[in-house]
Amino acid sequence: MATIISHGLVALAIGASLPSKQITSKVIVSGILLAMIPDADVISFSLDIAYESPLGHRGLSHSILFSVVIAWIITRCFFWGKQSDNQSVSFSIFLYLFICSISHGLLDACTSGGRGVGFFIPFINERYFFSWRPILVSPIGIENFFSSWGWAVIKSEINYILLPCVLYFIIMKTISLIYKPKS
Repeated sequence: MATIISHGLVALAIGASLPSKQITSKVIVSGILLAMIPDADVISFSLDIAYESPLGHRGLSHSILFSVVIAWIITRCFFWGKQSDNQSVSFSIFLYLFICSISHGLLDACTSGGRGVGFFIPFINERYFFSWRPILVSPIGIENFFSSWGWAVIKSEINYILLPCVLYFIIMKTISLIYKPKS
């Protein structure tokens, strides 16, 4: 997996794409949490659930279906029609939350380790990686993170996640300043 911090950083950068009237701290925090929550499945290790199981690590919680469902639930419970009577605002928030959630699996499919990502679980219990996998897989467990392996992971994430996110954020903010919508 990429580190939990990098997953949240991606959600923050994606938030720069939202129209300024939709960007609230509640929306951004929700996106960050949805980008991080798939890794709660590491609890499966302590429950003796096999990695390859649909409920194992990088299984159902990393799937497209999970991302759709969790984004819809959070949107309906906290944002639907509350910022505006315009349903397109709610749909934009749903789309942002979905992208934040699915970005987790997409990043993990770019890592150098593990057994792949179950994008199509529960329909197909197969795991996938992308052919381009430049991000070093993060060690599981805090004690393993503070090691030379953890430092190597941080360096790869700076190159392949942090710098692209910062660049994307700057570009999106620049575009929003140049093409400010009329009020």
